[in-house]
Amino acid sequence: MTQPLGSRLVHHLIHLIERGWRITRYYYWRLIRLQDPPEYIARGVAVGVFAGCFPLFGMQTPISILLAMGARGHKLCAAVCTWISNPLTYLPIYWLNFQIGRLLLGSSSNAPSQWNSLEIFLDQTGEFFADLLLGSLVMATILAIVSYFGSLRLIHIWRLKRQLERQQNRRKKTYIPHDSRRSHLISSNQ
Repeated sequence: MTQPLGSRLVHHLIHLIERGWRITRYYYWRLIRLQDPPEYIARGVAVGVFAGCFPLFGMQTPISILLAMGARGHKLCAAVCTWISNPLTYLPIYWLNFQIGRLLLGSSSNAPSQWNSLEIFLDQTGEFFADLLLGSLVMATILAIVSYFGSLRLIHIWRLKRQLERQQNRRKKTYIPHDSRRSHLISSNQ
């Protein structure tokens, strides 16, 4: 007996969500446990944030990895940090980038009122794209600098906290002297 289509789709969707959650947890713990130098990790974060600020859908991750190689930054961190722009944040980020570029260039172009098709988006003038790219460059630079120093600080704090926890755990462990008579009795009973 086969399952109804809706039931199979729901089961498949739940499976995809569970798999996505496992992958997310894996990379979260992988990032948390990095033992690389803080500057190396922070450069990767900064490069990823920089690449994530540009409207280059599908190309942000490869660009961030190439930039991380050039900046000698952590490539995994760069790839993960491009997700600063994701389907939930595209609109606010690119709208802000456009407004900043428009302000800096003194442009009079407006964003299209409806972007319900790719044709409308591609029919925009060069002035619109110049505003968007300049704003993206300015915001990307600012956010990359902030994310570099912010992540550097967070990494130092995190590692100091972990070091203090390890020291406290070592102090809690007490030395239990070995009772040779008892171990002899245990081994002779076997």
